[in-house]
Amino acid sequence: MQQAMFDSRGSRISWTEVPGAEPARVYLHGLGSMSAVYHAHIAARPELTGRRSLFVDLPGHGTSDRPQDFGYTLEDHADAVAVALDAAGATGAELIGHSMGGAVAVVLAHRRPDLVSRLVLTEANLDAFPPSTAASSGIASYAEDEFVAREYARVLDAVGPLWAATMRLADPRALHRSAVGLRRGSDPVMRTLLEGLPVDRVYLQGEHSGALGGRERLEAAGVRVVTVAGAGHNVMFDNPGAFAAAVAEAV
Repeated sequence: MQQAMFDSRGSRISWTEVPGAEPARVYLHGLGSMSAVYHAHIAARPELTGRRSLFVDLPGHGTSDRPQDFGYTLEDHADAVAVALDAAGATGAELIGHSMGGAVAVVLAHRRPDLVSRLVLTEANLDAFPPSTAASSGIASYAEDEFVAREYARVLDAVGPLWAATMRLADPRALHRSAVGLRRGSDPVMRTLLEGLPVDRVYLQGEHSGALGGRERLEAAGVRVVTVAGAGHNVMFDNPGAFAAAVAEAV
């Protein structure tokens, strides 16, 4: 496991790495998740092997530190990932981001274009203030101390065993602040940033998630939108073969 300090207090962002050819592929997970759990089985498939691969855990999640005075906004997460990529010497990387990790990837590509050569976004959050049914909106609806003291345990019981397996490794305060930051979105908002980025951009949407809002506008801006059959939000678990094939075609 590799680590790099991302704040003035010495907090460390962590990642695991598989050696291979450059440019590196950097995998970013969603809210309450872990990168290797969601992506290592995909990167190991024959169509994607041979490339240097970094599985980065966002601050407050997985194996990364969880400072209590950190903001956990999308910009904060993006800057921490930039520290990791700088430390790893991974310039011009291909970023593969799921859900919140996709939003972080968009913000990172905007703030540090030297680090990103391609974006592959899987059901990434593109808009601020998603519907109340969205997980981030549900978590963000509570006051922070209320969530930490009582609601975190209830959320773990409610989300099901798959998500709970990684969410229970996330710090509850970091989880709440990340949800609040995701709900607030970036400025300009992620969709606007994505439309204006000069790099190759692919958006993967699970078939069972329904039509992607604003698809025509994204495609007009040069974003390739691909529907992955037989999958919902967790495309890499619902249909790993089709997901790996879509990623391989994108990169």
